[in-house]
Amino acid sequence: MTSVPTVTDPEGPEVLWRPDPEQAPHTEIATFAAWARDRHGAPITDVTDYAELHAWSVQDLEGFWSAVAEYSGVIFHDRPTRTLGSRAMPGAEWFPGSTLNYAEHALTPAPGREDGDVAVEFVREDGLERTVTHAELREQVARARAGLVRAGVGKGDRVVALAPNCVETLVAFLATASLGAIWSSCSPDFGARAVHDRFAQIEPAVLVAVDGYRYNGKGFDIRENVANLQRQMPSLKQTVLVPYLDAAATAASTTPWAEFTAESGPLEFTAVPFDHPLWVLYSSGTTGLPKGIVHGHGGIVLEHLKAMRLQHGLGPGERFFWFTTTGWMMWNFLVGGLLVGATIVMYDGSPGHPDLGALWTLAARHRVSLFGVSAPYVQSCMKAGLRPGDEHDLSAMKALGSTGSPLSVEGFRWIGEAAGEHIQICSVSGGTDVCAAFLTSAPTVPVWLGELSCAALGADVRSFAEDGTDLLDDVGELIITTPTPSMPVMFWNDPDGSRLREAYYEDFPGYWRHGDWVRRTPRNSYVIYGRSDSTLNRGGVRMGTADFYAVVEGFEGVDDSLVIDTTSLGADEEGALLCFLVLADGYALDDVEPELRKALRKELSPRHVPDRFVLVDAVPRTLNGKKCEVPVKKILSGTAPEKAVSAGALQNPDSLTPFVEWTGR
Repeated sequence: MTSVPTVTDPEGPEVLWRPDPEQAPHTEIATFAAWARDRHGAPITDVTDYAELHAWSVQDLEGFWSAVAEYSGVIFHDRPTRTLGSRAMPGAEWFPGSTLNYAEHALTPAPGREDGDVAVEFVREDGLERTVTHAELREQVARARAGLVRAGVGKGDRVVALAPNCVETLVAFLATASLGAIWSSCSPDFGARAVHDRFAQIEPAVLVAVDGYRYNGKGFDIRENVANLQRQMPSLKQTVLVPYLDAAATAASTTPWAEFTAESGPLEFTAVPFDHPLWVLYSSGTTGLPKGIVHGHGGIVLEHLKAMRLQHGLGPGERFFWFTTTGWMMWNFLVGGLLVGATIVMYDGSPGHPDLGALWTLAARHRVSLFGVSAPYVQSCMKAGLRPGDEHDLSAMKALGSTGSPLSVEGFRWIGEAAGEHIQICSVSGGTDVCAAFLTSAPTVPVWLGELSCAALGADVRSFAEDGTDLLDDVGELIITTPTPSMPVMFWNDPDGSRLREAYYEDFPGYWRHGDWVRRTPRNSYVIYGRSDSTLNRGGVRMGTADFYAVVEGFEGVDDSLVIDTTSLGADEEGALLCFLVLADGYALDDVEPELRKALRKELSPRHVPDRFVLVDAVPRTLNGKKCEVPVKKILSGTAPEKAVSAGALQNPDSLTPFVEWTGR
């Protein structure tokens, strides 16, 4: 039985993991720091001192990002005239005059990307597996590229995919990027309305779709959804059908994938400007149409090279896994492993099929180095009593990444105790907005219990009070004070940039307001407390919802929860604090409520004990799994449900019914 050693730090909480002092000077990030000092004059005295490196990265944006580009071997066709033409936020101009192509960085032979090197290990929940070498990947991309050319796709045209996390989706994306066309994808389990709301905005020329998908032991045919999309999107020139569920599947007015990729062609890369659109990701779309968030080729290449090599220490041949679907930005991040020659491990299916041990089995079998999951998955494994470190050989796992929501203190402890104390816990936070993390980890920074280890290089992350005061060790708005390359180049259909400014820059002009509630510690680590627009403000004591969920969902018998402070913004009188509970089978409210009240009073404050606990069948969640705190608060305040949230943005639209009914009580 392994356990996490209790290490106290005079400057902070318990330390769960420390860099090995003998290995730290030889990590990629330390090598980069030494190189930047010697080649670019970076003011660094200790190459293992992350604080020194980070300070330089945000104080000398031009020096840092030009060093990242040079060190990482960014392939410029036309050289930039400078690193940063304008620092305006929004409107920063990165590497003006340069041209490049994302796909060239993922597919050009290099260490880890030679012909015989493995590019992809694909695993489906039903046991279907596929290993793809870089030679095979390049050949498949060349064929898909030729198919797109025959369809008339060129620079700036849009190609969309209703497809899972599989090899064909990856191939289609890289082929699209190679042409300078623009990619967008949705998971095949998205409802027809949700897919249309996203894809129709960008008027795609080609749709790549599967016939169906597998999840939790069942097959789901989606060809009717595909046919509806074809009818509703007149811009489509061609629909390509990947027979994923049934090898013999066909559909009217579609081109079989085998036919689409039957002829090969040259694997060439159209050089595009640094900020030329690479893909369109989408906001959750809980109210109105989802916002189309556009990222550029250059910004993503640079940001992902930095994240993979420096923050996570991934290198040629190492195995990189993150559990994700194609409807979440972590798919785009996972694909970025190819940029550094890592082998990406793609899994499609339920993380709980046939049981919660499936992903741990996958990690052990494929010797995964960086294993990424969501915080709720960690919580589920903990509640189920799993001990994957006892049951599997996880010696290859250097780091475990967690995102999607704050990782609880108990989750931190469980990883060390049940998975392995050698594993660096990389609790990270960023967003679809930048397709990257602002708060992350580094091989030279410790892991403190319950904290995100550091701000990402190049990201000047602060905690601001409402009046703009820069806070230390106090909770405020998460603010980015300087531009980063992967901030959106634009929103789709936002010609004057007004929607972009409204989303991030209106509350603190000239700075990026991310919408999270955060505390920056004296160690330059961070704690996320939840979304700032769903804060629990009781009797003047502000509390993040993450704190509340950490207490409530730690109880045996509580499967899920949603807490809502019904107090209206700016109201003189305090509203009710309501906690909606989803209980496990065999549990009743009377079994858990008394102890919940005691725990919340003790762990949070007497003011944060709910006025009422209410049972519901499910917590409303977005398609990406986020709890719908703000939309539910609007419904409870009397907003019509169709105005509070778009049903197509939800995994489970019927879950809203109890909250609508509550307003009539």
